[in-house]
Amino acid sequence: MDADRGPVRPESLGHDQGDRRPIKSRDSSWAAAVAAWFARRGVTPNQISIAGMMAAVVAAVALAFAGQDSWTERVLLIVAAALMEVRLLANLFDGMVAVEQGGSTVIGKLYNEIPDRVSDGAVFFAAGFYDGATMELGLGAACVSLFVAYIRVADRAAGAPADFRGPMAKQHRMAVLIALCVYLAFTPSSWSFEWGPDGQWGLMAVALWVVIAGGLLTSIRRLLTAGRFLKAQE
Repeated sequence: MDADRGPVRPESLGHDQGDRRPIKSRDSSWAAAVAAWFARRGVTPNQISIAGMMAAVVAAVALAFAGQDSWTERVLLIVAAALMEVRLLANLFDGMVAVEQGGSTVIGKLYNEIPDRVSDGAVFFAAGFYDGATMELGLGAACVSLFVAYIRVADRAAGAPADFRGPMAKQHRMAVLIALCVYLAFTPSSWSFEWGPDGQWGLMAVALWVVIAGGLLTSIRRLLTAGRFLKAQE
């Protein structure tokens, strides 16, 4: 028991009771119908995880070549946003299909983690090549996204419940980029602005800084929460 805060319970700290990320859409009828459709056709959770990773990699390529100078570049922004959403849907359905097919497997835990890390790294690194960002910012956002996931896995390995909270968890990171890609695709380039060193940063730099700062805050929050939980078990 924490003398200042009282007993610490996983549910009171916003933890999922297992290794599955809590997603409200899992309780929706449309998601259940789609998961059942996949399961009936023999689509495995691991295949869905790989498909989500491939969607994210293609999204990264599209984002790296996107821009506002031509309709082709704007279409690439829409493609990137759509495929990042596909990646999130894959994260939703791989777990649901696993339940439909009788539960997860040991190797399924690898498929649940590794494709996500590839997806995060590819998308944020590619974002650094967009006009108004820098490769260093993209690399920084990619590293922070990996670190956030590492903290969750390390906390779990130490005996704390899996903590999927934000403010910059996976779905939040993707939401930032998806929203910005849609905004850039449908607004005039004059609606953007330049700031930072020598005016070289634009809206994409803002998004990457938000991901970096939010990711560091998320990491600290999860570490402190895990520490409280583990201390309460002593």
